[in-house]
Amino acid sequence: MNVPLLNLDGSKTGEVSLPPVFSTPIRPDLIHRVYVSQRSHSKQPQGTDLEAGEKTSAQSWGVGRGVARIPRVKGERHPKAGQAAGAASIVGGRIPHPPRAEKNIYQRVNKKERLLATASAIAASSKKELVVKRGHRLSADTSYPLIISDEVEELVKAKDLRSTLLKLGFEGELKRISKGRKTASGTTALRGRVTRTPLGPLIVVAEDKGISKAADGLPGVEWTLARDLSILQLAPGGHLSRLTIWSKSSLDHLSPILVRRVTPIAI
Repeated sequence: MNVPLLNLDGSKTGEVSLPPVFSTPIRPDLIHRVYVSQRSHSKQPQGTDLEAGEKTSAQSWGVGRGVARIPRVKGERHPKAGQAAGAASIVGGRIPHPPRAEKNIYQRVNKKERLLATASAIAASSKKELVVKRGHRLSADTSYPLIISDEVEELVKAKDLRSTLLKLGFEGELKRISKGRKTASGTTALRGRVTRTPLGPLIVVAEDKGISKAADGLPGVEWTLARDLSILQLAPGGHLSRLTIWSKSSLDHLSPILVRRVTPIAI
């Protein structure tokens, strides 16, 4: 399939043939399953002290005193004496079912399924109707899938990249990102997650000649090398059809396995 090749000013400069991977059947179920598996690889196991909440002399009084038979701290004439402790669901007690550090949270998925999901996510990112349905804002005259010249890889300043996106018809998308930024408070902010920024376009390039600096200066805009393309970037949250911009050379630097396209398998 041939699609228009655009300059940085949005004008058409020729045509380019898309690799067969862009015609892979779209599998939302497989994309979501592989995303969950890939997302688990960045999680860190956590657990609690095996004796947390149980380091006490508490012992039940038994029956005959007209009080509950929960464990109570031994002793007299001190604040903790007679206070419930060492059991679940009481102040200072243990957690009923605490997280275990030995729990296996690393999920695995078959190699062919992972490759097919990545190829399917690439194909889904080339469908304009699905991209708009996901929530991205595109002008009616914006050609899609969007393939631009390799000059985009040499952009260093954020203002130049922003100007290019505006010429390509992304004014509504940039406004959506700007208005969607929110400041968090409470525990979320205390843990470092101060702002929440909507995800915008993903720029796929063959080589980083300065685009990393330009993209890092624009909220919501991300970049990646074609050989490092991941389903975590193509389908964030497990939802397919992210707005993707491809440089001309990036199509030639995709993984050879993806270019040949994985044969659809029955799952």
